[in-house]
Amino acid sequence: MKTGKKILVMVLILTLAISAVGCGVKANDGEKEMTKLEKIQAKGKIVLGTCADYPPYEFHKEINGKDEIVGFDIEIAKVIAENIGVELEIKDMKFDGLLAALVADDIDFIIAGMVPREDRKESVDFSIPYYQAEQKILIKAEDAEALNSIESLKGLKIGAQKSTVQEDIAKDKLEAGEVKALGKITDLVLELMNNKIDGIVLVAPVAEAYAKQNTDLMVPEFTLGKEDGVAVAVNKGNADLLAEIDKTLEELINDGSIDKFIQEATALAEEE
Repeated sequence: MKTGKKILVMVLILTLAISAVGCGVKANDGEKEMTKLEKIQAKGKIVLGTCADYPPYEFHKEINGKDEIVGFDIEIAKVIAENIGVELEIKDMKFDGLLAALVADDIDFIIAGMVPREDRKESVDFSIPYYQAEQKILIKAEDAEALNSIESLKGLKIGAQKSTVQEDIAKDKLEAGEVKALGKITDLVLELMNNKIDGIVLVAPVAEAYAKQNTDLMVPEFTLGKEDGVAVAVNKGNADLLAEIDKTLEELINDGSIDKFIQEATALAEEE
């Protein structure tokens, strides 16, 4: 009888233990994990990754004695943050490091004049395109007569920003003698000014912005074609955040705000 009581007590203890574990699993299973958008809203902040050497898209400007990152991409990011109801934090980094930072969740989204190429789509998701520009080349003004067509660039040393569509154009379309790819456009401009390269492949607004800042530089009339359109990047699996961004972009495109942002950013980039 004594042994029977011991067995009964042990059975009761095991039953209670199993019930407790079962309840714990059920409770955990019932908890819904927060989506990326919900996490951003709970944090009260969204972190933008960009490469601020790309006027009028994004660039540094001294305003009221303070260095600020401005540009039409930044204005778009501000509206996205406002519509989500959070503050905007900007992280400036090299262009070729942006995707890795996004995948690692060091940033929440990228707006940096980025074209949604197929290789990029393998690791991140993209919004609808919000702007499409012509591809141009920035050269020394003294070379204007000699460099007046795509054919005239054959065999020359051409610069482009690393890991961009412009680098692909320089390698595949121009029959350049050598392509020099750097992370920062400002470094490429220095290379051009110091006669280390003969030209830089850039989208038209960026090329024109640098030419207007420096009378020793110019943009020839011929075109290298049009880009596929730039878009906002988010990490994969963040459908709710992407939907919110697409909604904002559609509003900005339809009401003409993006055109206005481009005009204002271009004028700001040209200011002394």
